[in-house]
Amino acid sequence: MANNRMRAVLGIDAAWMSKNPSGIALAQQKSDGWHMVKVCSCYEDFLRRTPGSFPSIAPSAGEILDECNRLLSENVDLVAVDMPLSHSPIEGRRLSDNKVSAHYGSRQCGTHSPNASCPGLLSAKLVEEFERRGYPLRTAQPVQGGLIEVYPHPALVELMNAPERLTYKCGKVSRYWPRQTREERWQSLRKTWQLIVEALDGVFCRTVSGQLPELKEEMSARKKKAFEDAVDAVVCAWVGICALAGMAVAYGDDDSAIWIPSNTAKSFRG
Repeated sequence: MANNRMRAVLGIDAAWMSKNPSGIALAQQKSDGWHMVKVCSCYEDFLRRTPGSFPSIAPSAGEILDECNRLLSENVDLVAVDMPLSHSPIEGRRLSDNKVSAHYGSRQCGTHSPNASCPGLLSAKLVEEFERRGYPLRTAQPVQGGLIEVYPHPALVELMNAPERLTYKCGKVSRYWPRQTREERWQSLRKTWQLIVEALDGVFCRTVSGQLPELKEEMSARKKKAFEDAVDAVVCAWVGICALAGMAVAYGDDDSAIWIPSNTAKSFRG
């Protein structure tokens, strides 16, 4: 890679089940730092397709990369995905899952347990297709390109210097704030989201908030989930940038690794 070439990273908050939407965020390095180019809460919006174009299967890696190339007029360097990825078939918890849970479990950031059916073929297909396009799965430094697995929860803990997992999942508001009313819970969630977006704006030259939907006083459950998915995709892209800069740790082994920014990465601007 030429030293004067501006790099690009794609973040994907990939759903483990095909019926659910996946957030996607494209970032590009410029002379003053990293900028967010495009953020969407689903593949259809990113690829400029009609809703429901991918009801049972994700688009191919080629379709996604071709759209990135159209937007950037150059290739993406690294793809960072929030989904269990591995060189071998995933049948249960991996060493990477156990290492992250051991390191971040006390901060409520243990991993979910994958299995042969979830994410199953979605994961295998994604790894195979990206490798075919020249993006092999990376499990150790140095990372100059390819595909990596990331995990937004501990990444946000590092970005925000938080003592534990942030309360930003819209489907868990009753668990976060059991004594609050429905309206109070929404206001608490909005406050958390605003803090996260402010932090992401800080590392992306103030180019994140303008790409996201406005946080209104009233939002449907679908729009709240779409906002959450888009934010997670931006976090994935940030982790990818940290990995390129050598400021992320790979928890795992040669077969699979989950990349999480180091505790010094929060101030990184590129």
